Amino acid sequence: MNPMPLETAAVPRLVRLRAMGRLGLRMMFHDRLKFIGTISGVVFAVLLAVQQLSILFALLNRNTQFVDNAGADIFIVPPNTRLLQPGEKLHESVLYQARSTAGVLEAQPLVFAAATLAKPDGGSESVTLIGFESTSRLGAPWNIVGGDPRNLEQPDTIFLEDSQREKYGAVNVGSTRELNNHRIRVGGFTWGLVPFGPPYSFADIDLAREVTQVAVDRMNFVLVRVQPGMRLEDVRDAIAPRVPEALVLTRDEYHSSIVTTLLKEQLGMSFGISTSFGLIIGLVIVSLSMFSSVLDNLREFGTLKALGCTNGDLSILLLVQSILYALFGSVVGLGWVTNVVEGIRNPLLVPIIPHYVIYAAPVVMVVLCLFASTLALMRIRRLEPGMVFR
Repeated sequence: MNPMPLETAAVPRLVRLRAMGRLGLRMMFHDRLKFIGTISGVVFAVLLAVQQLSILFALLNRNTQFVDNAGADIFIVPPNTRLLQPGEKLHESVLYQARSTAGVLEAQPLVFAAATLAKPDGGSESVTLIGFESTSRLGAPWNIVGGDPRNLEQPDTIFLEDSQREKYGAVNVGSTRELNNHRIRVGGFTWGLVPFGPPYSFADIDLAREVTQVAVDRMNFVLVRVQPGMRLEDVRDAIAPRVPEALVLTRDEYHSSIVTTLLKEQLGMSFGISTSFGLIIGLVIVSLSMFSSVLDNLREFGTLKALGCTNGDLSILLLVQSILYALFGSVVGLGWVTNVVEGIRNPLLVPIIPHYVIYAAPVVMVVLCLFASTLALMRIRRLEPGMVFR
């Protein structure tokens, strides 16, 4: 006898797959309470996990935003630097070596120091003073919500953080204050430039040196722009041997160093636990709901087996349900978490949901729901067709 052609043999299998898919969909909506309960588990997992990740990314961004927005392609920093913070000073010879390196378009010094702003009522607030060359844009303020950055070229003028205006004594553009006992004028405001430490403030580098008593031949960092068409890594490697007393990093390398250090020392464990907690709770809810659904429909599943459905057919039924639960719950959860994130947005915390998290969430939930269906699959595999006749 000639074997049945492959196309003909495949048709019954495809028909059965479609039938199992439709049956699984109908069973999902048959018990509305279980459907809502299972979807709620997925929504809760997506909501908690994505919301925790958005806060984690926000905290990381708070501490990398200067590196990302300073306009520099390469940073020359003190040795053993891992975070962006005041530390050991570099000699001006480092600046001159950078400027004379092939491939360097521009190199500028940067002062990065702590300072204290006096308030009219007698109190004081700490700030992180960033002193940059005001004729350049390397290290200049961004997210400006008041004033003109050209104001910083005027004597004794600084930019402050807008979200701290009341804490600084209801300051406005043109207000005068004392910074480390030096009289200054407020020339403008930035928004959201608040790292883990005191908020950023900006001034011309000469004023910053005077206020923080940094010698004219010293600086905290050197910011470098590379000529168009040059590879950052090539210029970095050319600068490094010329300044053995310093560490030379590309912008991405410095960014990664800060993120890695924060995750290892401060944020990784706490946010990893909270995110995992949300996923585990969702897994448990989905697992119990699907297992309970199988228990409530044992006779129906037994009938399907008695009619000729195999364990593989019934597995398809549950897998279709798992995927649909994951997709429905992910859509609802992502919509909900977007509103939650927008509601808690403020200058001190700007939650960030990267696009890849939005794309990854449904995939992760599909995997989680498929894993959650294993209990139900195990119960179905042990089910005897003869039970329907008892």
